[in-house]
Amino acid sequence: MNLAFIHRSYSNEYSQKIENNEKLEFLGDSVLGMVTADYLFNRLPDRVEGYLAKVKSFVVSEESLDSIARSIDVDKYLLIGKGEENSGGRQKKAILADCMEAIIGAYYLDTGYREVSKFVLRFLVPQIDKVLENRHKKDYKTMLQEYVQKKYHIYPKYTLVKKSGPDHDKTFWMEVSVNGRTFGPGEGKNKKEAEQQAAEEAFAYLSSTDSV
Repeated sequence: MNLAFIHRSYSNEYSQKIENNEKLEFLGDSVLGMVTADYLFNRLPDRVEGYLAKVKSFVVSEESLDSIARSIDVDKYLLIGKGEENSGGRQKKAILADCMEAIIGAYYLDTGYREVSKFVLRFLVPQIDKVLENRHKKDYKTMLQEYVQKKYHIYPKYTLVKKSGPDHDKTFWMEVSVNGRTFGPGEGKNKKEAEQQAAEEAFAYLSSTDSV
């Protein structure tokens, strides 16, 4: 289980070869997907494949796994390199989400499918309930892309407006252009967050005006 907490930046700083959690992450990703698909298939027997896939994409997302990782203090036990530490790596969503998948992979190897399924669902069922009750955090980039493709047969275009701050605490501003109109800028601690904010504004405007 200890290996699940070793980020590659930590192993890279040692001269002798030390394994990291990437292989466990690979395994955990597959186990997580299987447990989630199995649960949704049995819980929602009347729903079509497309709906199940959409629910699954939300609950196994980086956002969801990051939230779960923080709830059990994964960030406190991460082993990361000094450079990654200094750049705020301990709080990065991608690193925490990847570590959570590695933990799931390690748990599977130690206990088998039956027990890892119980472990995963303990955290995942509340996330699934949020999605089914429409209380989850929306992926506005995906929603906007699907809407724009269907409505205009084009793709949204994201542009970096500016960024500021030191490497360990940067802020980004992103705009999104759709059909000749620009929305934003959205602001975030990384480009993805800023893009999500801009996409939310664009989706809210376009879906409301097009329905009039």
